Amino acid sequence: MGQTATRTLRADAERSVRVILEAAERVLAEDPGASMEQIAAAAGVARTTIHRRFANRQALIETLASSAARQLAQAVEDGRPDTAPPLVAMHRITANVLEVKSAWAFALELPADPDSEAARLHQGIARRCIAVLERARADKLIDEAADLDWVRRVYYALLRESLQDNAAAADPDTLAARIIDTLLHGAGPRA
Repeated sequence: MGQTATRTLRADAERSVRVILEAAERVLAEDPGASMEQIAAAAGVARTTIHRRFANRQALIETLASSAARQLAQAVEDGRPDTAPPLVAMHRITANVLEVKSAWAFALELPADPDSEAARLHQGIARRCIAVLERARADKLIDEAADLDWVRRVYYALLRESLQDNAAAADPDTLAARIIDTLLHGAGPRA
């Protein structure tokens, strides 16, 4: 088999896996107990195709969690956390994360095995968040005495709350601006 044919097969396999993961997200968000057969039907693939790609339901769920976590990590990196001015990076990252979280809500809420790729990615994302908050503190956007782990946890809570009650349908840039404004200024009176 030639190199072009091998690349075509690989691309087809990747597309097949992506379609299965997208279907799994939709089906499992609606019914967390859904079967592999239900996911295969929603993906429009034969049951044998899903079983060929994933040894069992747990393997599918672990792949789903890892894929969503990789997309979330990429959303953070796309916000240029090291090079954009901190306020710009915070806004871009937040808008990007809102988009990924709204598309992969089920997968991103799955409890990750501590040794899994998804858990390692989430730990890396948390470290990146702290690094951006440190840069924001250096730019005097955050009080120098603030506990940055607490600020990160509040930021995560604001993200979660913003995705509730169909708020995800709102423009991610508008929501990002509200989240960052609330994080940096709270709800107190403005000067």
